[in-house]
Amino acid sequence: MTHGEAANLAAMNATLSEGLVKKVDKAQGKITLKHGPLKNMGMPGMTMVFRVVPPTLLNGVKAGDTVKFHVENINGALTVTQIQTAK
Repeated sequence: MTHGEAANLAAMNATLSEGLVKKVDKAQGKITLKHGPLKNMGMPGMTMVFRVVPPTLLNGVKAGDTVKFHVENINGALTVTQIQTAK
């Protein structure tokens, strides 16, 4: 990993938000999360539905899991692009 790649990874991890999985809809590629503030989006905590890209990210999570995730605005839709269960 180059220095630039390491810096990008560190920046991505700094923008991870915490949340609780309320519902997973693999067929629609969506997840409902009760989340804290989305610092990179300037949003307060709330419960909302997100698109997930790629949808295979949903394979490792289920309702009731505490997760860390990253959201981006893709074509006007708030989209989870990274998700992992919190330890």
